[in-house]
Amino acid sequence: MARPITIVGGGLAGLTLGIGLRQRGVPVTVWEAGQYPRHRVCGEFISGRGQGSLGRLGLLDGLKQLGACAATNAAFFTPTATVAARPLPEAALCVSRFTLDQWLAQEFQRLGGDLRTGERWAGEYGEGIVRASGRRVEPAAEGWRLFGLKVHARDVRLTADLEMHFGPDGYVGLCRLPDGETNVCGLFRSATAVPDLALRWRDWLRGAAGSALHTRLTHARFDESSFCSIAGISLRARQALGQREVCAGDSLSMIPPVTGNGMSMAFESAELAITPLLRFSQDELDWTQMRQQLGQACDAAFISRLRWAAWLQRALFHPPARAALMFLAARSETLWRGLFEHTR
Repeated sequence: MARPITIVGGGLAGLTLGIGLRQRGVPVTVWEAGQYPRHRVCGEFISGRGQGSLGRLGLLDGLKQLGACAATNAAFFTPTATVAARPLPEAALCVSRFTLDQWLAQEFQRLGGDLRTGERWAGEYGEGIVRASGRRVEPAAEGWRLFGLKVHARDVRLTADLEMHFGPDGYVGLCRLPDGETNVCGLFRSATAVPDLALRWRDWLRGAAGSALHTRLTHARFDESSFCSIAGISLRARQALGQREVCAGDSLSMIPPVTGNGMSMAFESAELAITPLLRFSQDELDWTQMRQQLGQACDAAFISRLRWAAWLQRALFHPPARAALMFLAARSETLWRGLFEHTR
């Protein structure tokens, strides 16, 4: 009889991993402290290699049937420069987490998975336990506190399917969603805590008066029920090898949001974990061997792109470097594609 696997966290990585293991007959329990459906701070588009992972797990067609729409171009804006809409090297898929998480949860249960919502895991992370409970908290990094905001809006006129707007304190991504909605999601930094964030989120997300972002959102109708926030974000690249816990998704390492590949990495890390965990469940590997095999696979897949993404994040927070990148990206197809290729 196959040994059971417990997954702590029912987000993208946890549910996708659970689905992949149930497809192979492994007994799986997913513990999720929250409920479905729910809104999450997320760019809400799937780019990079994540669509391949979903396809191999038989989930891509179902995702498209949910109404996920394609994003084929992107534009970038700073206070002094614009990169007009340019074709993406590969089309992304845009879908609300409110819809996606619930669909994945239902698919996991349809396959016989045991989903325990509203229950927080209080045990250890030992043999047979996978941590997929989301980001690692880091109150401050290099003197800065990072926090994220997200809300859905209507009546937003975009010039591209994906728009990225940079300001002095962070950046905001605008993404077309099905049914005429736009996802407005931002990453910001502050040298101190922001105690009035729940009251001033519009000021952060709308950008400075006169900016392209402010113009986009002047007449926007925000769905306040979709607003959510997170703080204490850690963007330090983490290697899988050597970690005491077996992790998936943001629990493993969070890629800077500017790359647009956070959702993709969640799906990829889940797919990478399926075979080693299956072999453990079937007594072909012990837990130490499984951790070693999975750690090697994750580091081979992610370390290089995490380092590139960290470099890109630093450059985009440094105005002269950002201006140079914007200038070159607007004129060089090689650089434009290279930035995507190295972080996808």
